[in-house]
Amino acid sequence: MEKLKILEISSYPPPRAGWGVRVSFVKEALIKMGHICEVLNTSPFSRKIPSSEYLTSMSGVDYFKKVLTRCCRGYRVHMHMNGDSPKGFILTSIALTLSLLTFKRPFLTFHAGPYQKYFPQERAPLLTPVYRYIFFVSKKIICNDDIVKEKIAGYGIKKDKIIPIRAFSLQYLEYQKVSINGFLNKFFENKSPIISTYLFFRPEFFPERMIRGISELVKTHKNLGLIIIGLEDGADEIKELIESLGISQNICFAGDQSHDSFLTILSRSNIYLRTPVKDGVCSSVLEALTLGIPVIASENHRRPESVITYDNDNLNDMVRVVNNVIQNLPEFKSKVIKPFIEDTVKTEVDLLVSS
Repeated sequence: MEKLKILEISSYPPPRAGWGVRVSFVKEALIKMGHICEVLNTSPFSRKIPSSEYLTSMSGVDYFKKVLTRCCRGYRVHMHMNGDSPKGFILTSIALTLSLLTFKRPFLTFHAGPYQKYFPQERAPLLTPVYRYIFFVSKKIICNDDIVKEKIAGYGIKKDKIIPIRAFSLQYLEYQKVSINGFLNKFFENKSPIISTYLFFRPEFFPERMIRGISELVKTHKNLGLIIIGLEDGADEIKELIESLGISQNICFAGDQSHDSFLTILSRSNIYLRTPVKDGVCSSVLEALTLGIPVIASENHRRPESVITYDNDNLNDMVRVVNNVIQNLPEFKSKVIKPFIEDTVKTEVDLLVSS
């Protein structure tokens, strides 16, 4: 088997979230097969932190140089992007162009669901030429499902080069339970029911709305506990809101967690709450369902079977739904349908090395 060199360009842990986790699994699989794989980290949280796990991206010039040098060394570019970030369009266009100039067609993975800030075409018609270039020059385009595939094809792209591969894979479920100590363990011991959620403190996660909903629920369920997992960057205003609502004792900020820790926390929770609406199916939702944990999520018409949904624009509806699940936890837990999970990392890796 020919040894290939592949450059993954993506956000990368930490934090362990989104497609960065997926890329870590792809990288590991490629290396196990005997290929060379490097990751150029574009995460705003960790791209400047030196690590043996990835290449740093210190600036636009540094990014350009690192992509160019790897392309000149014969690396295949595998770019990751979504339809929410104008900066991502620029980084993607640069990487794909440099790959073409060194006589290699790049690969592209287009993440998330069918409706994003600047996707599909009707949401950002002025960006149509940019999308057409990105999609056209890519040798293969990996997306989450057939619905996203149809949206990409709407830019005039041939369907046979668009390959739907589910983001979630068996590797997400491989973990070792870890000990939970200190404040977090006391929180589990002293609070019930426990709701866990993973979020960034950005508008698309609706943190203020979630906290106000929890405040309403605490009026009825005095001992309710919410564990917020994820980096606390930008959380100052939310922490002030929590303090003003008098629910500090009901909220635990767990910070960024390893994969093992995250799944251990999830397995000990009574409910998993997912607030974004543009996240498609969402890996953490599938993880929770597989662990038998009831999932409450904003309705985006993409949720897996047995997820309990609420109207994201209606705070009262969120409170009503969560309250109903709390009051009938055994019933909802018994109705959790565990999804069928495939090894989609292998499918993706096979595509990268065989095309």
